[in-house]
Amino acid sequence: MKPSFSPVRRLLVAGAACALPAVLMGCSPSTAEPLDFHGSDITGSHLGRDLDMIDTEGRQRTLADYQGKVLMVFFGYTQCPDVCPTALAQVSQAMELLGDEAADVRVIMVSVDPARDTPTVLRAYVHAFDPAFIGLTGTPEQLDKTAKSFKAFYAKEPGPTPEHYAMNHSSSFYLMDRDGEARALVRADSTPEDMAHDIRLLL
Repeated sequence: MKPSFSPVRRLLVAGAACALPAVLMGCSPSTAEPLDFHGSDITGSHLGRDLDMIDTEGRQRTLADYQGKVLMVFFGYTQCPDVCPTALAQVSQAMELLGDEAADVRVIMVSVDPARDTPTVLRAYVHAFDPAFIGLTGTPEQLDKTAKSFKAFYAKEPGPTPEHYAMNHSSSFYLMDRDGEARALVRADSTPEDMAHDIRLLL
């Protein structure tokens, strides 16, 4: 299934996948083994270390809670009209391709719209794609800290009324190894096969 993106969101997808690695070139080197990712290699960037959100059961979650698992972290929101549902459908298919190996992977969606994405709403949304998917929300302060840690972009786009607005946001997946190190930036419009390939490199 190929996604259909609006011009603005296409720009965000491309920007996240292409501009970020250039920004990260000055980051400290890593001793991690170079891998043949289909996505952009961001090894040594140390992105995401300050992840600090609340899961849909009300528990505070940091990167340490997912130690030992490979992570696919995505920033989005439940009322997203195109990018988010397409991206989550793609990674859901990738999990199917992984078979039993998927048990060692955690797919996490961090909501960029905590005002509307209550734990109940967010849980129902991510579980519609896969019951194992994890939704994280929190306070605006938690979101700001977490997004900065990933160098993820998000911004409110006003709509016809205060309640009807959109959120522009980075739309690539951050692939993280079992030690919590960011290793690759995977485009949201990658094929399930390419996603599964990059995930397998870390399993």
